[in-house]
Amino acid sequence: MTTLQIEIEDSRPVAVLCDEWNLTVTLADGRRVQTPLWWYPRLFKASAAQRSIVELSPLGVHWPELDEDISVASMLRGQKAPGAKPPPGEGYAKPQ
Repeated sequence: MTTLQIEIEDSRPVAVLCDEWNLTVTLADGRRVQTPLWWYPRLFKASAAQRSIVELSPLGVHWPELDEDISVASMLRGQKAPGAKPPPGEGYAKPQ
């Protein structure tokens, strides 16, 4: 196995949690990547039921009902969806 193949395998998503504030993806090597949900307007506007129907692929996450695909690489880069803007007010960030 090449170094690239190992990196891809380690970065493979194995679990997804999408709550009202954040998208959290757990990777095969145990890391968790979390991004604000408002980065992905389709997910942000979707119902909890729609966000719960998710498919994992070797490189990312897919929501078939929403036609939304997010790669692990884009999350790691901090890449928001085009046109994503934080909602007004301070209630958009989940308290830590």
